[in-house]
Amino acid sequence: MPQRGTRSTRTAAPARPAPPPAHDAADPYGLGIDPDDLPDGLVVADERGRVICFNAAAARITATRPADALGGPLERALPLEDLEGRRWWQLTDPYAGLAVRTGQPERNLLLPGGREVLVAARYVRERPCGPLRRLVVTLRGTEARRRTERSHAELIATVAHELRSPLTSVKGFTATLLAKWERFTEDQKKLMLETVDADANRVTRLIAELLDISRIDSGRLEVRRQPVDIAAAVQRHVDGHVAAGRDATRFRVEVAHPLPALWADPDKVDQILGNLLENAVRHGDGTVTIEVAPAAATGGDRTTEGTAVTVSDEGPGIPEESIGRVFTRFWRGSRRGGTGLGLYIVKGIVEAHGGSITVGRAPGGGAQFRFMLPVGAPAFMA
Repeated sequence: MPQRGTRSTRTAAPARPAPPPAHDAADPYGLGIDPDDLPDGLVVADERGRVICFNAAAARITATRPADALGGPLERALPLEDLEGRRWWQLTDPYAGLAVRTGQPERNLLLPGGREVLVAARYVRERPCGPLRRLVVTLRGTEARRRTERSHAELIATVAHELRSPLTSVKGFTATLLAKWERFTEDQKKLMLETVDADANRVTRLIAELLDISRIDSGRLEVRRQPVDIAAAVQRHVDGHVAAGRDATRFRVEVAHPLPALWADPDKVDQILGNLLENAVRHGDGTVTIEVAPAAATGGDRTTEGTAVTVSDEGPGIPEESIGRVFTRFWRGSRRGGTGLGLYIVKGIVEAHGGSITVGRAPGGGAQFRFMLPVGAPAFMA
Protein backbone atom coordinates (compact mmCIF):
# COMPACT_ATOMS: atom_id res chain seq x y z
CA MET A 1 0.00 0.00 0.00
CA PRO A 2 1.58 3.34 -0.94
CA GLN A 3 2.68 5.58 1.88
CA ARG A 4 0.89 8.81 2.66
CA GLY A 5 2.26 11.73 0.70
CA THR A 6 3.49 9.60 -2.16
CA ARG A 7 1.88 9.23 -5.58
CA SER A 8 0.74 5.84 -6.77
CA THR A 9 2.66 4.45 -9.76
CA ARG A 10 -0.28 2.36 -10.97
CA THR A 11 -1.35 3.41 -14.48
CA ALA A 12 -4.96 3.62 -15.58
CA ALA A 13 -6.20 1.01 -18.02
CA PRO A 14 -6.39 2.32 -21.60
CA ALA A 15 -9.84 3.38 -22.70
CA ARG A 16 -11.60 1.04 -25.08
CA PRO A 17 -12.21 2.43 -28.57
CA ALA A 18 -15.75 3.47 -29.20
CA PRO A 19 -17.69 0.91 -31.20
CA PRO A 20 -18.33 1.86 -34.82
CA PRO A 21 -21.70 3.45 -35.39
CA ALA A 22 -24.45 1.14 -36.49
CA HIS A 23 -25.24 1.58 -40.15
CA ASP A 24 -28.69 1.86 -41.61
CA ALA A 25 -29.79 -1.03 -43.79
CA ALA A 26 -29.97 1.31 -46.79
CA ASP A 27 -26.48 2.71 -45.98
CA PRO A 28 -24.36 -0.36 -45.08
CA TYR A 29 -21.04 1.40 -45.71
CA GLY A 30 -21.79 4.43 -43.58
CA LEU A 31 -21.32 6.86 -46.44
CA GLY A 32 -23.99 9.19 -45.16
CA ILE A 33 -26.09 8.81 -48.30
CA ASP A 34 -29.75 9.59 -47.88
CA PRO A 35 -31.83 7.14 -49.96
CA ASP A 36 -34.11 10.03 -50.86
CA ASP A 37 -31.17 11.62 -52.72
CA LEU A 38 -31.00 8.71 -55.16
CA PRO A 39 -32.43 9.39 -58.65
CA ASP A 40 -34.01 5.91 -58.92
CA GLY A 41 -36.52 4.21 -56.72
CA LEU A 42 -34.98 2.08 -53.94
CA VAL A 43 -36.85 -0.53 -51.93
CA VAL A 44 -35.07 -2.79 -49.42
CA ALA A 45 -36.64 -5.73 -47.63
CA ASP A 46 -35.15 -7.65 -44.69
CA GLU A 47 -34.75 -11.42 -44.25
CA ARG A 48 -38.46 -11.74 -43.45
CA GLY A 49 -39.60 -9.85 -46.54
CA ARG A 50 -40.55 -6.71 -44.58
CA VAL A 51 -39.82 -3.35 -46.18
CA ILE A 52 -37.12 -1.42 -44.29
CA CYS A 53 -36.37 1.24 -46.91
CA PHE A 54 -38.74 2.95 -49.34
CA ASN A 55 -37.23 6.13 -50.74
CA ALA A 56 -38.88 9.21 -52.21
CA ALA A 57 -38.31 8.15 -55.83
CA ALA A 58 -40.01 4.80 -55.15
CA ALA A 59 -42.93 6.66 -53.59
CA ARG A 60 -43.21 8.89 -56.65
CA ILE A 61 -43.03 6.00 -59.13
CA THR A 62 -45.50 3.74 -57.29
CA ALA A 63 -47.77 6.48 -55.89
CA THR A 64 -47.41 4.81 -52.47
CA ARG A 65 -46.56 6.72 -49.30
CA PRO A 66 -43.40 5.48 -47.52
CA ALA A 67 -45.37 5.31 -44.27
CA ASP A 68 -47.78 2.83 -45.88
CA ALA A 69 -44.95 0.65 -47.22
CA LEU A 70 -42.42 0.56 -44.35
CA GLY A 71 -42.76 -2.44 -42.08
CA GLY A 72 -45.21 -4.19 -44.35
CA PRO A 73 -44.63 -7.14 -46.70
CA LEU A 74 -42.78 -6.44 -49.93
CA GLU A 75 -45.57 -7.97 -52.01
CA ARG A 76 -48.01 -5.39 -50.67
CA ALA A 77 -45.66 -2.42 -51.16
CA LEU A 78 -44.77 -3.54 -54.69
CA PRO A 79 -47.67 -5.52 -56.17
CA LEU A 80 -45.86 -6.17 -59.43
CA GLU A 81 -47.08 -8.26 -62.37
CA ASP A 82 -45.35 -9.32 -65.55
CA LEU A 83 -46.67 -8.34 -68.98
CA GLU A 84 -48.85 -11.47 -69.02
CA GLY A 85 -50.59 -10.56 -65.76
CA ARG A 86 -48.78 -13.04 -63.47
CA ARG A 87 -47.81 -12.04 -59.93
CA TRP A 88 -44.10 -11.28 -60.05
CA TRP A 89 -43.06 -12.23 -56.51
CA GLN A 90 -44.78 -15.59 -56.76
CA LEU A 91 -42.89 -16.30 -59.97
CA THR A 92 -39.45 -15.25 -58.76
CA ASP A 93 -39.84 -16.41 -55.12
CA PRO A 94 -36.63 -14.69 -53.91
CA TYR A 95 -36.78 -16.03 -50.34
CA ALA A 96 -37.64 -19.69 -50.95
CA GLY A 97 -36.32 -20.07 -54.49
CA LEU A 98 -32.95 -21.31 -55.67
CA ALA A 99 -30.18 -20.20 -53.31
CA VAL A 100 -27.67 -19.81 -56.15
CA ARG A 101 -29.50 -16.84 -57.60
CA THR A 102 -27.98 -13.41 -57.05
CA GLY A 103 -30.74 -11.23 -58.44
CA GLN A 104 -33.04 -10.36 -61.32
CA PRO A 105 -32.00 -8.36 -64.40
CA GLU A 106 -33.89 -5.20 -65.24
CA ARG A 107 -37.16 -5.78 -67.03
CA ASN A 108 -40.55 -4.20 -67.70
CA LEU A 109 -43.19 -4.97 -65.08
CA LEU A 110 -46.62 -3.57 -64.35
CA LEU A 111 -47.93 -1.71 -61.33
CA PRO A 112 -51.65 -1.69 -60.48
CA GLY A 113 -53.50 0.15 -63.20
CA GLY A 114 -51.19 -1.14 -65.92
CA ARG A 115 -48.43 1.42 -65.49
CA GLU A 116 -45.06 0.11 -66.71
CA VAL A 117 -41.94 0.35 -64.58
CA LEU A 118 -38.37 -0.94 -64.99
CA VAL A 119 -37.44 -3.25 -62.10
CA ALA A 120 -34.16 -4.90 -61.11
CA ALA A 121 -33.39 -6.87 -57.95
CA ARG A 122 -30.27 -7.88 -56.04
CA TYR A 123 -30.22 -10.76 -53.56
CA VAL A 124 -27.86 -10.10 -50.65
CA ARG A 125 -26.64 -13.22 -48.83
CA GLU A 126 -24.16 -13.60 -45.98
CA ARG A 127 -22.42 -16.36 -47.92
CA PRO A 128 -22.84 -18.00 -51.33
CA CYS A 129 -25.99 -20.11 -51.41
CA GLY A 130 -26.86 -18.90 -47.93
CA PRO A 131 -30.24 -17.58 -46.82
CA LEU A 132 -31.40 -14.23 -48.13
CA ARG A 133 -30.66 -11.35 -45.74
CA ARG A 134 -31.58 -8.35 -47.87
CA LEU A 135 -33.59 -7.95 -51.02
CA VAL A 136 -32.66 -4.72 -52.81
CA VAL A 137 -35.03 -3.56 -55.56
CA THR A 138 -34.50 -0.61 -57.90
CA LEU A 139 -37.29 1.09 -59.83
CA ARG A 140 -37.13 3.37 -62.85
CA GLY A 141 -39.81 4.97 -64.97
CA THR A 142 -40.00 4.02 -68.63
CA GLU A 143 -40.31 7.57 -69.96
CA ALA A 144 -36.63 7.93 -70.95
CA ARG A 145 -36.63 4.56 -72.70
CA ARG A 146 -39.86 5.42 -74.49
CA ARG A 147 -38.37 8.70 -75.71
CA THR A 148 -35.33 6.84 -77.04
CA GLU A 149 -37.52 4.27 -78.75
CA ARG A 150 -39.66 7.00 -80.33
CA SER A 151 -36.52 8.80 -81.51
CA HIS A 152 -35.22 5.62 -83.13
CA ALA A 153 -38.60 4.95 -84.72
CA GLU A 154 -38.70 8.51 -86.11
CA LEU A 155 -35.20 8.12 -87.48
CA ILE A 156 -36.11 4.86 -89.23
CA ALA A 157 -39.29 6.38 -90.66
CA THR A 158 -37.44 9.48 -91.88
CA VAL A 159 -34.70 7.43 -93.51
CA ALA A 160 -37.23 5.13 -95.18
CA HIS A 161 -39.15 8.12 -96.52
CA GLU A 162 -36.05 9.94 -97.76
CA LEU A 163 -34.63 6.82 -99.43
CA ARG A 164 -37.83 5.77 -101.14
CA SER A 165 -38.08 8.73 -103.51
CA PRO A 166 -34.53 8.74 -104.98
CA LEU A 167 -34.33 4.95 -105.14
CA THR A 168 -37.66 4.81 -106.98
CA SER A 169 -36.35 7.40 -109.43
CA VAL A 170 -33.05 5.56 -109.95
CA LYS A 171 -34.83 2.24 -110.46
CA GLY A 172 -37.39 3.72 -112.84
CA PHE A 173 -34.91 5.58 -115.06
CA THR A 174 -32.37 2.72 -115.24
CA ALA A 175 -35.09 0.18 -116.06
CA THR A 176 -36.46 2.48 -118.77
CA LEU A 177 -33.03 3.10 -120.29
CA LEU A 178 -32.16 -0.59 -120.31
CA ALA A 179 -35.46 -1.58 -121.91
CA LYS A 180 -35.72 1.23 -124.50
CA TRP A 181 -32.21 2.60 -124.98
CA GLU A 182 -32.49 2.95 -128.76
CA ARG A 183 -35.74 4.92 -128.60
CA PHE A 184 -34.28 7.90 -126.73
CA THR A 185 -32.26 10.77 -128.15
CA GLU A 186 -28.85 11.61 -126.73
CA ASP A 187 -30.28 14.62 -124.90
CA GLN A 188 -33.00 12.49 -123.30
CA LYS A 189 -30.46 9.88 -122.22
CA LYS A 190 -28.23 12.58 -120.73
CA LEU A 191 -31.15 14.11 -118.79
CA MET A 192 -32.13 10.72 -117.35
CA LEU A 193 -28.56 9.89 -116.36
CA GLU A 194 -28.12 13.30 -114.73
CA THR A 195 -31.28 12.66 -112.71
CA VAL A 196 -30.00 9.23 -111.66
CA ASP A 197 -26.66 10.78 -110.67
CA ALA A 198 -28.35 13.50 -108.59
CA ASP A 199 -30.57 10.97 -106.81
CA ALA A 200 -27.57 8.71 -106.13
CA ASN A 201 -25.78 11.69 -104.57
CA ARG A 202 -28.85 12.34 -102.42
CA VAL A 203 -28.76 8.76 -101.13
CA THR A 204 -25.02 9.04 -100.47
CA ARG A 205 -25.53 12.24 -98.46
CA LEU A 206 -28.27 10.62 -96.39
CA ILE A 207 -26.08 7.62 -95.59
CA ALA A 208 -23.25 9.97 -94.61
CA GLU A 209 -25.64 11.82 -92.28
CA LEU A 210 -26.70 8.56 -90.63
CA LEU A 211 -23.07 7.56 -90.08
CA ASP A 212 -22.34 10.98 -88.58
CA ILE A 213 -25.32 10.67 -86.20
CA SER A 214 -24.14 7.22 -85.13
CA ARG A 215 -20.65 8.54 -84.38
CA ILE A 216 -21.96 11.63 -82.57
CA ASP A 217 -24.36 9.63 -80.39
CA SER A 218 -21.65 7.11 -79.46
CA GLY A 219 -18.95 9.75 -78.92
CA ARG A 220 -16.80 8.29 -81.73
CA LEU A 221 -16.77 11.25 -84.11
CA GLU A 222 -13.13 11.66 -85.12
CA VAL A 223 -11.60 15.07 -85.79
CA ARG A 224 -8.46 15.08 -87.96
CA ARG A 225 -6.95 18.50 -87.40
CA GLN A 226 -5.10 20.30 -90.17
CA PRO A 227 -4.42 23.97 -90.88
CA VAL A 228 -7.66 25.48 -92.22
CA ASP A 229 -8.06 28.82 -93.99
CA ILE A 230 -11.58 29.49 -92.76
CA ALA A 231 -11.99 32.68 -94.82
CA ALA A 232 -11.08 30.83 -98.03
CA ALA A 233 -13.46 28.01 -97.11
CA VAL A 234 -16.32 30.49 -96.68
CA GLN A 235 -15.57 32.11 -100.02
CA ARG A 236 -15.42 28.72 -101.71
CA HIS A 237 -18.92 27.85 -100.49
CA VAL A 238 -20.26 31.23 -101.62
CA ASP A 239 -18.70 30.74 -105.06
CA GLY A 240 -20.36 27.32 -105.24
CA HIS A 241 -23.80 28.84 -104.64
CA VAL A 242 -23.14 31.49 -107.29
CA ALA A 243 -21.97 28.84 -109.77
CA ALA A 244 -25.23 26.96 -109.10
CA GLY A 245 -27.18 29.97 -110.36
CA ARG A 246 -27.82 32.07 -107.26
CA ASP A 247 -27.37 35.84 -107.46
CA ALA A 248 -23.89 36.88 -106.29
CA THR A 249 -25.31 40.08 -104.79
CA ARG A 250 -27.24 38.00 -102.27
CA PHE A 251 -24.03 37.15 -100.39
CA ARG A 252 -21.82 39.43 -98.33
CA VAL A 253 -18.59 38.13 -96.77
CA GLU A 254 -16.88 40.16 -94.05
CA VAL A 255 -13.50 38.99 -92.70
CA ALA A 256 -11.76 40.69 -89.78
CA HIS A 257 -7.99 40.28 -90.10
CA PRO A 258 -5.73 39.03 -88.72
CA LEU A 259 -7.29 35.66 -87.94
CA PRO A 260 -5.58 33.18 -85.59
CA ALA A 261 -4.08 30.06 -87.15
CA LEU A 262 -6.91 27.51 -87.04
CA TRP A 263 -6.35 23.76 -86.83
CA ALA A 264 -9.54 21.84 -87.57
CA ASP A 265 -10.89 19.02 -89.71
CA PRO A 266 -11.36 20.63 -93.16
CA ASP A 267 -14.03 18.16 -94.26
CA LYS A 268 -16.02 18.72 -91.08
CA VAL A 269 -15.67 22.51 -91.44
CA ASP A 270 -17.07 22.19 -94.97
CA GLN A 271 -20.05 20.27 -93.54
CA ILE A 272 -20.72 23.03 -91.03
CA LEU A 273 -20.49 25.82 -93.60
CA GLY A 274 -22.47 23.89 -96.19
CA ASN A 275 -25.37 23.25 -93.82
CA LEU A 276 -25.53 26.79 -92.44
CA LEU A 277 -25.32 28.51 -95.84
CA GLU A 278 -27.84 26.12 -97.36
CA ASN A 279 -30.28 26.85 -94.53
CA ALA A 280 -29.81 30.61 -94.91
CA VAL A 281 -30.36 30.50 -98.68
CA ARG A 282 -33.27 28.08 -98.57
CA HIS A 283 -35.22 29.27 -95.56
CA GLY A 284 -34.11 32.89 -95.29
CA ASP A 285 -34.63 35.92 -97.49
CA GLY A 286 -32.61 38.95 -98.52
CA THR A 287 -28.86 39.20 -98.10
CA VAL A 288 -26.94 36.35 -96.48
CA THR A 289 -24.07 37.81 -94.46
CA ILE A 290 -21.11 35.67 -93.40
CA GLU A 291 -18.80 37.26 -90.85
CA VAL A 292 -15.44 35.72 -89.91
CA ALA A 293 -13.59 37.19 -86.93
CA PRO A 294 -11.22 36.28 -84.09
CA ALA A 295 -12.99 35.20 -80.93
CA ALA A 296 -12.24 34.12 -77.40
CA ALA A 297 -14.16 31.69 -75.24
CA THR A 298 -13.86 31.64 -71.46
CA GLY A 299 -14.11 28.27 -69.77
CA GLY A 300 -13.33 27.86 -66.09
CA ASP A 301 -10.21 29.85 -65.28
CA ARG A 302 -8.77 30.12 -68.78
CA THR A 303 -9.57 31.84 -72.05
CA THR A 304 -9.40 29.96 -75.35
CA GLU A 305 -8.46 31.74 -78.56
CA GLY A 306 -10.43 30.82 -81.66
CA THR A 307 -12.30 31.91 -84.76
CA ALA A 308 -16.01 32.72 -84.93
CA VAL A 309 -18.19 32.49 -88.04
CA THR A 310 -21.62 34.14 -88.06
CA VAL A 311 -24.20 33.40 -90.77
CA SER A 312 -27.19 35.76 -90.86
CA ASP A 313 -30.14 36.23 -93.21
CA GLU A 314 -33.02 38.68 -93.51
CA GLY A 315 -35.88 36.22 -93.55
CA PRO A 316 -38.67 35.64 -91.01
CA GLY A 317 -36.25 34.18 -88.48
CA ILE A 318 -36.90 31.40 -86.00
CA PRO A 319 -39.88 31.67 -83.61
CA GLU A 320 -38.85 32.30 -80.04
CA GLU A 321 -40.56 29.13 -78.84
CA SER A 322 -38.52 27.04 -81.30
CA ILE A 323 -35.06 28.38 -80.43
CA GLY A 324 -34.42 25.60 -77.91
CA ARG A 325 -35.23 22.86 -80.45
CA VAL A 326 -33.18 24.07 -83.43
CA PHE A 327 -30.29 21.67 -82.82
CA THR A 328 -32.42 18.63 -82.05
CA ARG A 329 -33.10 15.79 -84.45
CA PHE A 330 -35.79 16.26 -87.10
CA TRP A 331 -36.28 19.98 -86.47
CA ARG A 332 -37.40 21.57 -89.75
CA GLY A 333 -39.01 24.81 -88.63
CA SER A 334 -42.20 25.98 -90.29
CA ARG A 335 -41.13 24.80 -93.76
CA ARG A 336 -40.96 21.14 -94.59
CA GLY A 337 -38.25 19.48 -96.61
CA GLY A 338 -34.99 17.75 -95.82
CA THR A 339 -34.32 15.24 -93.07
CA GLY A 340 -34.09 17.74 -90.22
CA LEU A 341 -30.76 16.20 -89.21
CA GLY A 342 -28.35 18.82 -90.58
CA LEU A 343 -28.24 21.21 -87.62
CA TYR A 344 -28.05 18.31 -85.16
CA ILE A 345 -24.94 17.10 -87.00
CA VAL A 346 -23.50 20.64 -87.17
CA LYS A 347 -23.75 20.98 -83.38
CA GLY A 348 -22.11 17.58 -82.89
CA ILE A 349 -19.21 18.49 -85.20
CA VAL A 350 -18.63 21.89 -83.54
CA GLU A 351 -18.63 20.34 -80.07
CA ALA A 352 -16.30 17.55 -81.20
CA HIS A 353 -13.82 20.35 -82.03
CA GLY A 354 -14.27 21.76 -78.53
CA GLY A 355 -16.25 24.72 -79.87
CA SER A 356 -19.74 26.10 -79.37
CA ILE A 357 -22.67 27.14 -81.54
CA THR A 358 -25.62 29.44 -80.83
CA VAL A 359 -28.70 30.63 -82.68
CA GLY A 360 -30.61 33.88 -82.33
CA ARG A 361 -32.16 36.78 -84.23
CA ALA A 362 -30.07 38.68 -86.76
CA PRO A 363 -30.01 42.50 -86.89
CA GLY A 364 -32.04 42.31 -90.09
CA GLY A 365 -34.71 40.21 -88.41
CA GLY A 366 -33.75 36.81 -89.79
CA ALA A 367 -31.95 33.86 -88.22
CA GLN A 368 -28.37 34.17 -87.04
CA PHE A 369 -26.10 31.18 -86.40
CA ARG A 370 -22.71 31.72 -84.79
CA PHE A 371 -20.14 29.03 -84.18
CA MET A 372 -16.72 29.32 -82.60
CA LEU A 373 -13.86 26.88 -83.15
CA PRO A 374 -10.86 27.03 -80.81
CA VAL A 375 -7.39 27.23 -82.34
CA GLY A 376 -6.92 23.60 -81.25
CA ALA A 377 -3.45 22.62 -82.45
CA PRO A 378 -3.03 18.82 -82.61
CA ALA A 379 -1.57 17.00 -79.63
CA PHE A 380 1.86 16.41 -81.19
CA MET A 381 2.34 20.22 -81.46
CA ALA A 382 1.10 21.05 -77.96
